[in-house]
Amino acid sequence: MADQRHQALHRCGCVLCRRSNDLEVQQEHEAINRVLVTLDERGRRLLAGLLALQHGRGGIQRLSEITGLSRMTIRRGQREIERADTLGGTRLRRPGGGRRRLEKKAPAW
Repeated sequence: MADQRHQALHRCGCVLCRRSNDLEVQQEHEAINRVLVTLDERGRRLLAGLLALQHGRGGIQRLSEITGLSRMTIRRGQREIERADTLGGTRLRRPGGGRRRLEKKAPAW
């Protein structure tokens, strides 16, 4: 399986990064995106959800602009953090997903 950790770094699209010359804010947003690139999908959800919770009102929208993640993904991360019992486990996705095996799809002749 190909390693999917070689993703392009998302360029922040927030108003602060586009209009101001505040280097500290730009570096903070770049650092967030550098960390997100190294995580798997669950880790990205949890980190974005945590940062949005820390920001408070408007945090989901702000993190969506900074990271490029959808608002639903960030909200899902917040729900997973609020329900601490789901933080354990080894699976990233629920069982049964993904593409069907070729043998099941087209039986051998």
